[in-house]
Amino acid sequence: MATPAAGLLTGCAMGGDDDSGDDSAGRGEKTAENPFGVKADAPLEVVIFNGGYGEEYAKAHEAMYSEKYPNAKITHSSTQEISKTLQPRFVDGSPPDVVNNSGAGQIDPGALVSQGALADLGELLDAPSLDVPGKKVRETLLPGVVEVGSYDGRFHVLNISYTAYGIWYSTKLFADRGWEYPRTWDDHIALCRTIKAAGIAPWTYAGKHPRYMSWPVISTAVKLGGLDVAKNIDNLEPNAWTSDAMRTAADAWHQIVKDQFILPGTPGLDHVQSQTEWCRGKAALISCGSWIENEQKAVTPAGFDMAIAPTPSLGAGDKLPFEAIRGTAGEPFIVPAKAKNVAGGLEYFRTVLSMRGAKDFTQKVSALSVVAGAAEGATLPPGLTTVVKALDASGANGFNWVYNNYYRKLERELVDAACGEFFSGRIGPADFLAQCQKGADMIAQDSSLKKYKRA
Repeated sequence: MATPAAGLLTGCAMGGDDDSGDDSAGRGEKTAENPFGVKADAPLEVVIFNGGYGEEYAKAHEAMYSEKYPNAKITHSSTQEISKTLQPRFVDGSPPDVVNNSGAGQIDPGALVSQGALADLGELLDAPSLDVPGKKVRETLLPGVVEVGSYDGRFHVLNISYTAYGIWYSTKLFADRGWEYPRTWDDHIALCRTIKAAGIAPWTYAGKHPRYMSWPVISTAVKLGGLDVAKNIDNLEPNAWTSDAMRTAADAWHQIVKDQFILPGTPGLDHVQSQTEWCRGKAALISCGSWIENEQKAVTPAGFDMAIAPTPSLGAGDKLPFEAIRGTAGEPFIVPAKAKNVAGGLEYFRTVLSMRGAKDFTQKVSALSVVAGAAEGATLPPGLTTVVKALDASGANGFNWVYNNYYRKLERELVDAACGEFFSGRIGPADFLAQCQKGADMIAQDSSLKKYKRA
């Protein structure tokens, strides 16, 4: 979807940076209780991506909004094709007030930002929390939430779910077999040999979306070389993909290909099919984000007890400890700059980010909210319980990258294709990284694409 999404705004009068935040005509008086100047009877339209989280959580947030603004008519709809559904409305200047811009059909957020099509959410961050006394909204958020939604220092995208990315396994399978999750790379390879000898494939992955395997490769490199490895990739620095840390990481991961540790047929499986094979015990390890538990709940056997773990450490020279894990905010929401009720969109977000809204979200979708403390006291399923523990253990050593937000095509097409070649065994690590770097250079040299800088 990257090409049509990028082209969606070409030549359209979307309003640039100078006027994208000027929506004063649609606002009422601003007060301490009403910091955005929401008009009490202004209608609010919300469009939700109906994916792994469903739409019931959003209906609950809308009901909370209605408690405060009972005279505001709320129009709710959901789709699995955000771009296809909303492209015409962005083009003709009549977008909804709130959009859950997620899924495979997501509109390229970098393109939307570069065309001035998104409202600046900065005033949301500085508004008082609805129900956390004495704190601004920004002070209630987990680390990294603002950074991942910011472009050139302006906050445009609110991600409402906090996601950990790591390697998943069944604690029951490991306990039954007497296996222990490996903390070092050598122990990982030794365990893979043991698993294969037991008649189980050590690994599977989303063969039709092989970028899922770029996540452990980059994580391994970041833990080895430090945070600059990710920042250089984000900033399209020359040779960022072929750095010493990336080469060492790619060489290490090549071993699971060479030693045939991957479930046969994996390249032909999509994400759900590979995850289902894993749930059936056909493979022991899989790379995914923490949405996997909710996504697989219909087919996960009782007692499977899935758990997340960080990538194993390459060695004593790693700059980050074993416990360091990639954590980031996901599930993006936007308020279009041309929305009729920008103030209502901001207030809706304030509702989502209230402690009440955040706790309800966690309970409904078995995922962490980006609001700190929202999971306290909640009954969490096994996988999410391990996510909370893993993020706590990672602490200040947590890391992330954002090139996939800045330049959607780079991850979804170019790195994805390179991963497909690499993990299916058609190319080696040097060619894999060279392909990734070639893709990054192509993006860097494309003058039609706005470039973003991560500090």
